[in-house]
Amino acid sequence: MNRLTVNVLNVAMAAVLATGVSACNRNADAGVSNGSADASAGADAGAKYAKVVSVDPVRSTVNNPREVCHDETVSRTAPPKDQHRIAGTAIGAVAGGLLGHMVGGGKGNTLATVAGAVGGGYAGNRIEASRQHAQVTTSVERKCDTVNDASSKIVGYDVRYVYNGVTRTVRMDHDPGDRVQVQEGVTAVSDAR
Repeated sequence: MNRLTVNVLNVAMAAVLATGVSACNRNADAGVSNGSADASAGADAGAKYAKVVSVDPVRSTVNNPREVCHDETVSRTAPPKDQHRIAGTAIGAVAGGLLGHMVGGGKGNTLATVAGAVGGGYAGNRIEASRQHAQVTTSVERKCDTVNDASSKIVGYDVRYVYNGVTRTVRMDHDPGDRVQVQEGVTAVSDAR
């Protein structure tokens, strides 16, 4: 064989080998790719979970106003009927004036009458003050007050979780535990204790 034929054969053989190796590589890549696709399809078909970082209960406070009543004894002091003690002062002044009028004569008599009236009025006022007692009345009254009974209840849970290195928060109606199931788009859907 001549040299040209050998070179053509070598080139042809190299091309056949290269095509065969390339086809094998493509088939191997396709097999790995198909196997990989099958494996990821199986993983997609299975549940995906994210790690829970923290769970914070969300509380709601409700005020329940109610009326509380009780009986209370109340004492009231009524002022005396004659709180200025006019009657005692008047009676004392008349009595003192009469007594003073009996003493002396002339201008001395007039001064004694006036002095007796002033002294008697003062004495009558003091006597009436000592005899007057404040009138105290006692009654039972119903007193009512409004009291707020506040109650707190858990209405949800703010759950922080990490999925594929991203931290997110979702509000759930229950405590999910250590991990949460997620859907595509990284949305927590349920608990997985």
